[in-house]
Amino acid sequence: MPHISRRTCLSGLAATLSGLPLAAMAQTGATAPMIMGPDPNVKTPTFKAPAGSVDSHTHIFGPNSKYPYWAKRSYTPPDAPLELFEEVHAKIGVERAVLVNATVHGPDNRPVTDAIAASKGRYKGVANVSDTTTDKELQALTDAGVVGCRFTFLARLGGRPDMTGFNKIVDRVKAYGWHVDLYLEPAMIPEFVPLLRALPLPYVIDHMGAVKASGGLEQPPFQALVELMRTDEKGWIKITGPERMSATGAPFTDTVPFAQALIAAAPDRCVWGTDWPHPNVPVMPNDGDLVDLVPLYAPDAGQRHKLLVDNPVRLFGFPS
Repeated sequence: MPHISRRTCLSGLAATLSGLPLAAMAQTGATAPMIMGPDPNVKTPTFKAPAGSVDSHTHIFGPNSKYPYWAKRSYTPPDAPLELFEEVHAKIGVERAVLVNATVHGPDNRPVTDAIAASKGRYKGVANVSDTTTDKELQALTDAGVVGCRFTFLARLGGRPDMTGFNKIVDRVKAYGWHVDLYLEPAMIPEFVPLLRALPLPYVIDHMGAVKASGGLEQPPFQALVELMRTDEKGWIKITGPERMSATGAPFTDTVPFAQALIAAAPDRCVWGTDWPHPNVPVMPNDGDLVDLVPLYAPDAGQRHKLLVDNPVRLFGFPS
């Protein structure tokens, strides 16, 4: 697999984004720090994923020359384009995917919709939208294979969005059959439980709630998450991001009890994903290792099939 270059021509980027002068770009992301690229030496996993498996949380980055990174981004990734993504999936044996448009692309959803168009039905998408997105644009995204929109609440990604705008978007996208994808700070989970229960559409929480394994299963944010997943039929959870949670490092087995607890709480509403190409992680994982965690998360073959195939088919609308 080819090595991914980490060089990005920021002066060229400034010339192509929004027509802003260099001085303004320096205030809106042109100097955003560069992050690590994915491990280029992907292992072939020991575990063989069943036919029709879905990687429910992935990203496409660039290439910057075709899809310029957003001026207001908080980090700059090395390009991780569709062609490299397809090579990784071929190596790990996963056929289908959900492409989540990352914050580095801002309101430009073309990296997702173009990849879906090229996939012949193998990909779905989660878009970035705002209260300025028109009904015509929402319909076009739906027609292109988008099934949800994402909100990030992390301080490093811009913090909590305006909740009035959030509620307006929720009310609008429910008409298109979408879900909302939420990336929360762990401490926010107990606070957000009443809001999530009241949502009029399905919601999906990223990365097992982003809790730290060092805090243990009894930490209040995780207990609130487990109870929410157990009792709210609208709530879904992504069994993703063990590299973000782990205190022990690769292969991140200290996160297995957290995944098992969530799967036990909501066996029909858990989905799995790699989070390739793993932006802003403390330790870069190997995607083959992440696949080999699946039989630890779900030792029963029937539950693995739910996690990898049945559940994402229902949530994202893939053909069964």
